[in-house]
Amino acid sequence: MSITANQVKTKGVSVFDNALKRDGEAIIEVHGKSKYVVLDIERYNDFRANELDILYIQTLQDLKNGDYKTQTAPQHIQYVDDLLK
Repeated sequence: MSITANQVKTKGVSVFDNALKRDGEAIIEVHGKSKYVVLDIERYNDFRANELDILYIQTLQDLKNGDYKTQTAPQHIQYVDDLLK
């Protein structure tokens, strides 16, 4: 369900109740374009858990393929410093 930013301003967070009950999510439109998604916290936590599972699987694959480097702490700090420059 799409909700305009103006509806959020005038009705507050209660505008999300029906959308979350009906669709499990609410899409907020700003100037006619979808900009944000609102989820209930349980669904958000499920998304985050899935995202972390995917990253864990990718890490295992990197380890299996030897796609990693071994560094000391000072070497890693230097590596991160160089990335930030």
